[in-house]
Amino acid sequence: MSYVVVAELVANVLSIEVEPGQQVGPTDAVVVLESMKMEIPVLAEVAGTVTEVVVSPGAVVRDGDPLVVVKTA
Repeated sequence: MSYVVVAELVANVLSIEVEPGQQVGPTDAVVVLESMKMEIPVLAEVAGTVTEVVVSPGAVVRDGDPLVVVKTA
């Protein structure tokens, strides 16, 4: 089963913290967003393996936009 980590606000993608094939846990940051000069880490929320990174640094995302896809056990 796949879980899609989505943006929860309008922001710029500051950095990508994971790559495809990497194992993540529920409290691991997968992307860091920047909004109003604040850095906001986005957590995986599930345990699994990253299968796809949908965004790239510098991209602008909106609420609900997919960021990373994680394959869960």
